[in-house]
Amino acid sequence: MKRVYRTVTIEPVPSGHAVALDGKPMRTPGKRALLLPTVALAAAIAAEWDAQHPDIRPETMPLTRLAATALDRTATLRDQVIRETANYAGTDLVCYRADHPPALAARQHEAWQPLIDWAAGRFDAALEITTGIVPKPQRPTALAAFASAVAAHDDFRLTALHTATAACGSLIIALALMEGRLDADAAFAVSQLDETYQIEAWGEDEEAMRRREALAADIAATAQFLELLAA
Repeated sequence: MKRVYRTVTIEPVPSGHAVALDGKPMRTPGKRALLLPTVALAAAIAAEWDAQHPDIRPETMPLTRLAATALDRTATLRDQVIRETANYAGTDLVCYRADHPPALAARQHEAWQPLIDWAAGRFDAALEITTGIVPKPQRPTALAAFASAVAAHDDFRLTALHTATAACGSLIIALALMEGRLDADAAFAVSQLDETYQIEAWGEDEEAMRRREALAADIAATAQFLELLAA
């Protein structure tokens, strides 16, 4: 789709900040007003739209996508999004360790155990560790604690947490990213620890490389989104 608008501006409104194209406030794909909670986020989304030339490429506007998701999906399906996000705690990536080779097991313990220990203290929710791929039931009290932690976020932050959790395959890593314990690069690295180990041993094919690049971009966009919400 070609760019047909000339100007991109930020318009203050009673309930937040709007981005306008040629003076007309933008709407989400679901036809809702694109109202943003901080001027910093509005400015960054406006910059995404102003950078579109000559064609509009949605894949280059991750902040717009996250904001629209918050308004179109999270706000209307909030309970479902909470469940989808919180359910990762039941089979979280960082709880499943290799028993061999020893080098991988050691790397997992070094990277993941501090996150589990942090989460146990931060959310009063200890998770059980296991080896292999057979699911190990977690304590209902721990799962309830993580569900409460997820539900405590507003629609915009919940959208970011949901996106980061899916990209990382781990609610614990996503919470650490959200709370500033990990930055985007570190979150990607610990979430891709197993894949990186395999690449070091066997190399990386083009499809896997593209997938990792997409996940890294999602995590980076989510981290930026959270920073703009806090600005």
